[in-house]
Amino acid sequence: MASRAQAESAGQGFRLWPGLLDRAAQEALRDAVFARARQAPFYIPRMPKSGAPLSVRMTNFGPLGWVTDKERGYRYEPMHPETNRPWPDIPEAALALWERLCGYPAPPEACLVNLYEGTAKMGLHVDSDEEAWDAPVLSISLGDTALFRIGGVLRSDPTRSVRLASGDVMMLAGDARRAFHGVDRILPGTSSLLPQIGMRGGGRINLTLRRVTLPA
Repeated sequence: MASRAQAESAGQGFRLWPGLLDRAAQEALRDAVFARARQAPFYIPRMPKSGAPLSVRMTNFGPLGWVTDKERGYRYEPMHPETNRPWPDIPEAALALWERLCGYPAPPEACLVNLYEGTAKMGLHVDSDEEAWDAPVLSISLGDTALFRIGGVLRSDPTRSVRLASGDVMMLAGDARRAFHGVDRILPGTSSLLPQIGMRGGGRINLTLRRVTLPA
């Protein structure tokens, strides 16, 4: 497993800012997420073709939301697939991080929110449903620590594992924007952030900011 110092200084577009959000900032963003989740509830997405459920629950904020289902597969949509209502706006704190860290000439259009509970995980994948491949992907961790895995542009490339703790912010840019990555598991009890608002057994929330379309 790569140390956090090694991860932070790794090249090829992978950046990690450990503990960038202090406890107060984490609590404020947590509250903003759950306020919006009352408008756009977490739901269970399903794999294309097989219809198998993902182990995470998801919602989105912003003009566009990433969704997946058996019938139409991976794509971005302006409406919640179960409520048929527009997604809520992206929290200001998340937008400020994008502006501060990414150096991209346009704002994000989607904020995918993944909720990891129990044995939830995310297999190795590449975020490839966006037109704006030149834009970075910015990830914000809240709650229990995750064992994050990142490799190269081929699924067969070697991988390394990095712990992402509550308040950490990570960016995939450059070559890393096309790298396979995923979450092996979460480590229960490593954060007290989420149980404070009644989440049974804790868990992890990951916010992923993405630019979907090319800037005009």
